[in-house]
Amino acid sequence: MEEVKNNTGQNLGIAALIVAIITFVLAVIPCVGLIAPIPGIIAIILAAVGLSQAARNNAPRGVLIAGLIIGIIAVLISVSQIFVAGKIASNSGKWPTDIQNVIDDVQDHVMKNIEDANVSIKVQNGEDKVEINTNSSEKKKMEKTLENLEEGKEGADTVPDNDTITKK
Repeated sequence: MEEVKNNTGQNLGIAALIVAIITFVLAVIPCVGLIAPIPGIIAIILAAVGLSQAARNNAPRGVLIAGLIIGIIAVLISVSQIFVAGKIASNSGKWPTDIQNVIDDVQDHVMKNIEDANVSIKVQNGEDKVEINTNSSEKKKMEKTLENLEEGKEGADTVPDNDTITKK
């Protein structure tokens, strides 16, 4: 007589293996691994149920054991990420302040560079063209000159030193 192979639990084994592999991939990704215990537990349950069915019917267990082992390893990696994230969060009392100081320094540096920048404004209407070139030291005077130009007031062609207005 021939031995008849029984595949009881193999469908659960394949499902457990697929879920376990997906869980492992999620578990090794930083931050995403924090949610990996959920599918990992599902993979472990699928593998355990499949193993119990296979044991009753003397069916092969290779895929089931692989799904169980990969699922357990993925859950352990994921749980370790949760503990590491918790430890970082509890010891990070100074980090938010340091990050805010860096942001403030960068913002101050950018604002200083903007204030020190040279400004060039060109306005053209048909054939009439007005160009204003200035540096920030005469900023207020140039703003007033620009307002005068916009209003069409007399004396708008006078400019402070180091700055130029060309009216064509």
